[in-house]
Amino acid sequence: MTLTINDTTMTSDQTAHTARQTPGRQHLWEVSWLPGRVLDRNSTITAMVLADQAGNDDLNERHRLWPHIEGWAAELGLTGHDAVNRISQPGAPGQRRGRERERPDPEAGQ
Repeated sequence: MTLTINDTTMTSDQTAHTARQTPGRQHLWEVSWLPGRVLDRNSTITAMVLADQAGNDDLNERHRLWPHIEGWAAELGLTGHDAVNRISQPGAPGQRRGRERERPDPEAGQ
């Protein structure tokens, strides 16, 4: 997992979910899988780490990471199940799970 944190954005190599600094509100952030919520920087990092880990195909209560999932979700006021469900909702950015960002093939249209 590589979480890239810049002044105004946060991205990861494990998920298409992103975070960005809220326009006009210094030190506050929005995360793609938590629409309508504004978070501080630390909570945003927690949300991005959670999004990274939630892409694990065999993630459930017996998974070795589940206690961490529950803990990170609790920091955001959610249960582990609620967080994982929100992260994987249809219409949310697709999960990349370690793949490079998919780019259009420039020769495909020719």
